[in-house]
Amino acid sequence: MNKLVAWFVLIALVVIVAVGGYWWMDLRWRPKTITRHQAEIAALLEQSGWVSPALTGPKLYMVGFRACPNCARAKLELLPKLHKAGVDTRVIMFAWPDRNGQAQSTPAERSTVAELWINRDWSLMERWDAAPVEAWTAQGIPPADGDMARTAVIEAGRGMVDKLTPLLKANGIGFGTPVLIWWSRDGVMHGCACGNPASYKAVLKDLGAK
Repeated sequence: MNKLVAWFVLIALVVIVAVGGYWWMDLRWRPKTITRHQAEIAALLEQSGWVSPALTGPKLYMVGFRACPNCARAKLELLPKLHKAGVDTRVIMFAWPDRNGQAQSTPAERSTVAELWINRDWSLMERWDAAPVEAWTAQGIPPADGDMARTAVIEAGRGMVDKLTPLLKANGIGFGTPVLIWWSRDGVMHGCACGNPASYKAVLKDLGAK
C-alpha cells in the first residue's frame, strides 16, 4: 500500500513539474485576446504620442521606455519583421516617475520622450535607439525640465501607463515592458507583456508576418 501511495505521489509530482514547465516556457508568453475595456484601451493608445513608420497594414502598439533591454530587443528583432509585412508599428515611449525621491529617468530621456509625443518623429526614435543609453544627450532637443508644456506631456505619458495597467490586468495581462497591443487581420484585439522573445512567434503569426 505504501509503495502504491509513493507511486501516486511520484506521478503527481512529475505531472506538476511538466505542467509548470509548460506554463513557464510557453503558455505565460502567449498573447491573450482582449475582450474587456476594448474601447478604453484603444482610446488611450490612439490618443498617446505614438510614432510610426506610417505603413498601411494592421496597427500594433508598443509601450516601453528607453533603458528597457526587452524593448530594445523587440525593436531590433521583432519590428523589422512586422514592417516587412506592412504592419504599422506605433511606438509609445514614456519616462518613469521618481521613486522614493530617486530619479528613474534622465533629463535627456524626458526631453526626447516629450519631443516624440509632440512631433511624432520616427527618425528621431531610430537615432535614439541607435545611440548607447548613457551617451544620448538629446542635443538640439528642447529640454522638458523647466518647460511646463513639455513636463505636462511627460506626465501625460505616465498617466497613460497608470490608466492602461488595470485595463490590461482585467484581461489577464500584467504590465511588463514592452507591452504590445494589436488587431489581427480579422479584427480581433490581442495583447501581451512581450518581454521574452518566445512571444514573438505568436505575434508574427497573428499579423501574417514571418
